[in-house]
Amino acid sequence: MFDKLTNPILFQGNLKKKPYFEGWYFKQVSADERQIVSLIPGISLNKAESHSFVQYIVVLVDENQQKITRTGYVEYPIEAFTYQNDPFQITIGSNIFTESGVSVHLKDEQITIVGSLDFGPLYPIEKSFFTPNIMGAFAYVPKMECSHGVISMNHAVRGSLLVNGKQMELTHGKGYIEKDWGSAFPREYVWIQSNHFQNPSTSVFFSEAYIPFLGSSFEGFICNLVMDNKEYRFATYRRDKCKLEKINADTVKVRLENKEACLTLEASIVQQGELKAPTNNGMHKTIKEGLSGKLRLQLELKKEKRTYTDVSVSAGIEIVEHNDSFMSAKKETN
Repeated sequence: MFDKLTNPILFQGNLKKKPYFEGWYFKQVSADERQIVSLIPGISLNKAESHSFVQYIVVLVDENQQKITRTGYVEYPIEAFTYQNDPFQITIGSNIFTESGVSVHLKDEQITIVGSLDFGPLYPIEKSFFTPNIMGAFAYVPKMECSHGVISMNHAVRGSLLVNGKQMELTHGKGYIEKDWGSAFPREYVWIQSNHFQNPSTSVFFSEAYIPFLGSSFEGFICNLVMDNKEYRFATYRRDKCKLEKINADTVKVRLENKEACLTLEASIVQQGELKAPTNNGMHKTIKEGLSGKLRLQLELKKEKRTYTDVSVSAGIEIVEHNDSFMSAKKETN
């Protein structure tokens, strides 16, 4: 069990557990940030129907040099899903996903994606016995509605894909990998991710979500920032602070604070596409995600009395089902 907790890329469940979902998120951005592709292989298990799938989000540049976003969901029978842990590999139909790369052959009514990509060494997060993965001590709690894993904050990408017959060159680009598993996605959450900044070493992931827990609920958050090979972690389980200073359908501003630093993230969605998300009854929830979002971060180091700012125009952003209680005017989560 501990091996799985510390290596969240491994298949965490089994094919008999219902309701259950598990999905991996492989994001690749070209060197010039003009082309982006995220591939999301996974499974959905429930009493009514079970299947495997590969979702995609593709950002391309059209003839007018404007970015366009395409999303889709390619469904496969559950029998098309196979996995192995050593070395890690999952296969869904003719699509193969490993720690060192992916090989993909996807086709639906609007798009065909064919090709293979190789990854350089992955950049995992810092771990310990009490923090086996990004979930911290919550990683040991059974039956969490949704568990999260950050697999690689940053890695090099080599290779290309043919998208509707046109080449998407990703050599010299960068990648990011994370995943989720459990019974359903949170009913409300914010998710922000980017590893494309003016400082090429910078990578950040943030999420705040409504979390059912032991018959009650709370709003929990996790954030991991890597800058110049140093990691800055902010999380509920560390008793850090999180304040949503602004949130609406397409923008969010959040301020995080601990004894070491303050981090402010200002994110705005530029373009979105629709994805499917898991519920207790299957992949029946529609969410929207943008991969060309604008993100400004500001890190204030207290002891050093220094401030760093940076910007990204290739941020992944999701703001899902916020309401008055979720947004509630400048509340703080401790």
